[in-house]
Amino acid sequence: MCGATQGGLSLDGVNVAKEAVVQGQVLRDGEPVGNAYVRLLDSSGEFTAEVPTSATGHFRFFAGEGQWTLRTLAPKADPVDRKVQASVGNVAEVVIPIG
Repeated sequence: MCGATQGGLSLDGVNVAKEAVVQGQVLRDGEPVGNAYVRLLDSSGEFTAEVPTSATGHFRFFAGEGQWTLRTLAPKADPVDRKVQASVGNVAEVVIPIG
């Protein structure tokens, strides 16, 4: 499956055949959360990278193949962990609801 969900991040300029892409959106009560941070943790739980969400709650990582954990940190919400599998040639789309 190569493509973002409707209304998601554009993949223009991204060679999905050569990249393992992990991307998605952080939502609170169905609304985008633009002031959150999403961390990428490796299979042992070690910190690898962190990005802020856009005004529309979107984020993107270019990751190595394998199992990763996305840890979402947002104001007035407990951290949320979500497992994701990254593989070259695929876009792992993740929606992360927070409380």
